[in-house]
Amino acid sequence: MAKQIEDLEKKAAQSTTSVNSMIGIRRAELLKSLGILVGNAVKQPKPLAKNLGEYGKELVKIVKGRSELAPERRDRRFMDPTWRYNRLYKAGLQHWLAARKGFEGWIADSGIADADKARSRFVLDILADSFAPTNTLLGNPAAMKRLYESGGMSVVKGIKNAYADLRTNGGMPSMVDKSKFEVGKNLATSKGSVVFKNEMLEIIQYKPLTDKVYKTPLVIIPPQINKFYANDLSDHNSVIKYFASQGYQMFAVSWRNPSRQHSHWGLENYVQSLIEGTDVIMKITKSKKINVSGACSGGATLSLFLSELAARSDTRVNSYTLMVCVLDPKKTDSDIGLFASDAGIEAARKMSRRKGILPGDQLAKVFAWMRPNDLIWNYVVNNYLLGEDPPAFDILYWNADTTNLPAQLHSDYLDMFADKRFVPGSGVEFMGNEINLKNVKVDGFMLAGVTDHITPWRASYRNTQLFGGHVDFVLASSGHIQSLLTAPGNPKAKFFTNKKIADTCDTWLDGASENSGSWWPHWDNWLKRRSGEVKPAPRTQGNNSFPPLCKAPGEYVFT
Repeated sequence: MAKQIEDLEKKAAQSTTSVNSMIGIRRAELLKSLGILVGNAVKQPKPLAKNLGEYGKELVKIVKGRSELAPERRDRRFMDPTWRYNRLYKAGLQHWLAARKGFEGWIADSGIADADKARSRFVLDILADSFAPTNTLLGNPAAMKRLYESGGMSVVKGIKNAYADLRTNGGMPSMVDKSKFEVGKNLATSKGSVVFKNEMLEIIQYKPLTDKVYKTPLVIIPPQINKFYANDLSDHNSVIKYFASQGYQMFAVSWRNPSRQHSHWGLENYVQSLIEGTDVIMKITKSKKINVSGACSGGATLSLFLSELAARSDTRVNSYTLMVCVLDPKKTDSDIGLFASDAGIEAARKMSRRKGILPGDQLAKVFAWMRPNDLIWNYVVNNYLLGEDPPAFDILYWNADTTNLPAQLHSDYLDMFADKRFVPGSGVEFMGNEINLKNVKVDGFMLAGVTDHITPWRASYRNTQLFGGHVDFVLASSGHIQSLLTAPGNPKAKFFTNKKIADTCDTWLDGASENSGSWWPHWDNWLKRRSGEVKPAPRTQGNNSFPPLCKAPGEYVFT
């Protein structure tokens, strides 16, 4: 079991550099680390000379056709058989691999600090991938074949695609064909109504899909970083539709996309809005209890909501679910620590304060540079070299439908990296009360993803030690978003469970069992035991005090 999960983690690591998008990539720190690397080579030239010598020996082998250098078997860039059988292309590929190997060896042998090594490796990895032979027309055999087969039209179409991206996509290659989707038409189509609205959020109540429903409603709290309809994409992967069909009263929060005038909105404002919104949900459903679910940064907001309710002795929450969320980040979790320096955090904070917001398109670019091969160069090849349209994929459309973060909210999230607010005894105050998740005694369900490069599962597992009630932890076999949207019917889906919550993730993993299929039914069984009795489904949304304001998916989703 541990070996299988380790293999999945290695597969993820091959295509990702985990930099936290809240902090961003601080150029000054990268250049400083590169300067240290070069300066060290001047003072101690032996490591550089050694690796240059190895590089030279490998070039001789390449020329003689004796080099055994080959790309990783999983590297999709080099799947075309031309890379193996055409001597010229094979030599070009091996030359690139040898140069990359030489740089990696130089950094490893340099003797500079580990943080500077990792920063230097980050920059050189991006540069190396930028110069990969597949990223050029002549260097990509698949692109050359397409050029010949299309009579040159693939290049014409590629130029048109590049020009369109320069005009409308900030110069970044488009990841999705946006013309194929429209929110409210073929995305976010679950029937329902907005039953409450304030300046910050809309509360959407969905139409039941069963004659009987559980008494305790399920409320979904999405991240502020993205729009809420990740939970209601297409019919085949809609969380809303699936759990409504299982008899739950479904409610979702839709956050407003803030502009500069909302720069003062912070986590305290968001939690206060959640308190107001859930007050309304309880009045509409006539239930004194609710179940709540939050993912990613929505999970952090949910945790503060739970802590504040506990401090007020407010018992409205019957159970909570945290998905792909890290509450106690550490520098050792991933490369994120390299960019979570005090200087990096303060630089990011000043930038958003100056603008009033952290723009959504800027956030998206940082996410893209986390995985440049998958999220940038892959589309350069597809859109420009092959002259293909980007794919029509619902998750990618949602991912491109960006939102801004208010400066204060951005600042609050940055504070979480430094103040350890969720760790018992942190002493950090929030809304006038000390944050203490040990006072949250209700049952919790936690989900993480093995190949998640944004919230690493081992870091997510630490959440199990923070709360005061019983916790169930589930590990899905996918990445950050794919883990959430693993609907029943996916033949490749699997997840891992262990009823005993151990002190460490490795001990938990040693006793874990593998389960085939989606984890959604597993969560469903967990929720059923915490959702009360069944009752006749309501015939309408809202009530006399809170009548429907507009149809789902609401108005804020279009801001």
